[in-house]
Amino acid sequence: MGLSRLDIVYLSLTRRPGTPAHPAEAADVVDILWAHARPGDDLEHVSANAGPGRLDLLLYLRTRETAPGPRNHLHRAGRLLARCHQASALMRERYLPAGPPAARPDAAAS
Repeated sequence: MGLSRLDIVYLSLTRRPGTPAHPAEAADVVDILWAHARPGDDLEHVSANAGPGRLDLLLYLRTRETAPGPRNHLHRAGRLLARCHQASALMRERYLPAGPPAARPDAAAS
């Protein structure tokens, strides 16, 4: 088995206009992410925090050092979020579809 690391991906879900924050919003989305995560996503942990007009997420993904491009953490996080948005009526009702996560501009190339 190859070496692995834990990558953290920050994502922000924008609430649909006129949609108020819900008291259980963070827990609901974390549950949805876990319900739709697949073994290949290598999801280890999720944290969520509701902000004004949005929900901020941190996804902790296990990444094998030898993972090719489509298996990198940004692609896997984007696919997981898209899968959740497609499968969950609650996600579609509350949040706009998210674009793919972007690498930090100051992140060193691996």
